[in-house]
Amino acid sequence: MLYEPQGGGWCRNLKSCASRQKSMLGSSHYMERQVEFAGMLSDDEDQNPDFHNWNKVKIRYCDGASFSGNVKDELQNGTKFFFRGQRIWEAVMDELLVKGLRHAKQAFLTGCSAGGLATYIHCDGFRALLPKDSRVKCLADGGFFLDVYVFRSPSTALDVSSKDFF
Repeated sequence: MLYEPQGGGWCRNLKSCASRQKSMLGSSHYMERQVEFAGMLSDDEDQNPDFHNWNKVKIRYCDGASFSGNVKDELQNGTKFFFRGQRIWEAVMDELLVKGLRHAKQAFLTGCSAGGLATYIHCDGFRALLPKDSRVKCLADGGFFLDVYVFRSPSTALDVSSKDFF
């Protein structure tokens, strides 16, 4: 299997989130069950001399909000949305800690696109979960979304996101 980076930015409103619900950008139900770790995630020392024997965690795209949401009410304007990525993050970390991550001497956190932004958001918390003497690295593969206003004239503003530039 070849590594294919994910992309798609954040879901920015209910309409854009709804358009992703039945895709790998909106639900883990539509993702492959296993993804090959290649390149910087490979266990092959020739391919990955720096991190081949590290514990590796890759944040997949799935929730479109970088695993930062924690909304209590699942109904948003009459539509069922959960926006509970923070809870998912915590549950995944709890499971990985039980499976041995709590003893890691070296741990690597990464993600792409919204998963890359999740890497920025959760890196310090990831570090805090591990032993104080462990080495921890976080690498965001993309996921730096700029929301800026571009003024074309004093009376009109155009909302532009970094995805419009790349």
